[in-house]
Amino acid sequence: MNRRQLLSLLAAGGLVPTQLWATPQGATDVRLVVLMLRGAYDGLSALVPYADPYYYESRPRIAIAPPNALDPNSGAMRLDGRWALHPMLADTAGALFKASELSFVPFSGTSFVSRSHFQAQDWMETGKRPDQRPDVGDGFLNRLAQVLGGQAISFTQNIPVSLSGLAKVVNAPVSVNASKKNAQAYMHQVQALYAGHRLEAMVAEGLGLRQALSAELMKEMDYSARGALPASGFAQQAQRVARFMRERKSLSIAFMDIGGWDTHAGQGHAQGLLANRLAALGQGIQSFADELGPEWKKTALVVMSEFGRTFHENGSGGTDHGHGNVMWLAGGAVQGGTIAGEQADLKPNTLHQNRDMPVLNDYRNVLAGVFSQLYGLRPSALETIFPDAKPQNLGLV
Repeated sequence: MNRRQLLSLLAAGGLVPTQLWATPQGATDVRLVVLMLRGAYDGLSALVPYADPYYYESRPRIAIAPPNALDPNSGAMRLDGRWALHPMLADTAGALFKASELSFVPFSGTSFVSRSHFQAQDWMETGKRPDQRPDVGDGFLNRLAQVLGGQAISFTQNIPVSLSGLAKVVNAPVSVNASKKNAQAYMHQVQALYAGHRLEAMVAEGLGLRQALSAELMKEMDYSARGALPASGFAQQAQRVARFMRERKSLSIAFMDIGGWDTHAGQGHAQGLLANRLAALGQGIQSFADELGPEWKKTALVVMSEFGRTFHENGSGGTDHGHGNVMWLAGGAVQGGTIAGEQADLKPNTLHQNRDMPVLNDYRNVLAGVFSQLYGLRPSALETIFPDAKPQNLGLV
């Protein structure tokens, strides 16, 4: 009897932990990085359906202008005959798309319908069927780590639901840069500017109202972010995380999250609140790729969010909690340059509940297909990670 047979026999009797004997089922040197955008980002501003007239009818103030062949800098960056990229992403995500290192999957998400941030995040991170009650101690990335026998790490304040479970996970918290200090400093500067001026009282009153509204919105964003890193600090932290991973090749699965995507008011369009966050997201991913160096060629980075936002803008120049969204898949291990998955026209009669982008590509099926291609996993292993999922091979890897 050889060593493998002995360990298998002992493991069958429960005498050896699985991690010590399981042989990884595929390319163990592949890096998987999952980036969660907490707060439900507006995928229809990142990936713009410029060929759908109803998009512009529904968003008269916040729609992103279509590509302009005569002036490429005045609108979105054209990707194909239907889709374009937010102009603040052109130099980063756009460059990765052109290099075939980034693809998008619109009409994606979970078939479980919830407009609660926490509930939707938990359901997505556990990776169970919509009819299964989520066990927050059993995340899909932890189950993937168990199947692969690889080492996982979480760059978050606490171990996220997706990495909770039996496999040991390293936690390396990143510092959260409090952007509130910048807002407070701005208000103090404005007050100082008008000190002694006849408009001082009016300005002070206006700033007071603004501060009250900002506090309410920040409270909502903080709630949905679960202590995640703000977008403004992502680029710097992504560089540090990439350097850490580059020097530790045993880390095969990593998780990061970014908060602040709950844009109920003042969302903006080509410029503004959301544009700044998207710019920071693109810069962070580009910094991550640059810092990883040759390791980027063996990396697949997934960007996902708990749900999308309403197709129509609201009365406050923002969008509310929706359903379908846009996933990203980036990296040198990715067959990029595509808009993948099932799609539909965006019209009143095709929207989910007459208000949201529908989910036509269940994220479990999309990721099951990616994991199957990335690691060569057998159906039984995929069943462990995503019970009853139907893997979609979208040609992403």
